[in-house]
Amino acid sequence: MAEAFGSKLWLMHIAAPDPDFVGYDVGPQYIRDSRAEDLRQEHRKLQKYSTALKEKGVVSEGLLVQGATIEMIIEESKKLNVDLIMAGHHQHGFFYNAFVGSVSGEIIKKSKIPVLIVPFA
Repeated sequence: MAEAFGSKLWLMHIAAPDPDFVGYDVGPQYIRDSRAEDLRQEHRKLQKYSTALKEKGVVSEGLLVQGATIEMIIEESKKLNVDLIMAGHHQHGFFYNAFVGSVSGEIIKKSKIPVLIVPFA
């Protein structure tokens, strides 16, 4: 879709916030080091996906952000002035959606930017 319209594709991954950010003790150094390494690996993976898209002629950029998933997707989309948010959707049962909720459903409810939901196989 991005290629057809000559648009830039932002690949966004929202990582959970650090424990100290949400008011919990961060724990020993080895836990902080492990978390930092996890974030580096996630960032490398995003860059790898972005590079693969660029090799196919799609202008893309990977973005790793920490925070609350729904709020960060909406906030970063506004900052980046995107025209469309595309989000994947996992099929869950009634009880899962009733108790846990749906990220894609919440994005649709809260975003003023158009949202396209793509079901995962």
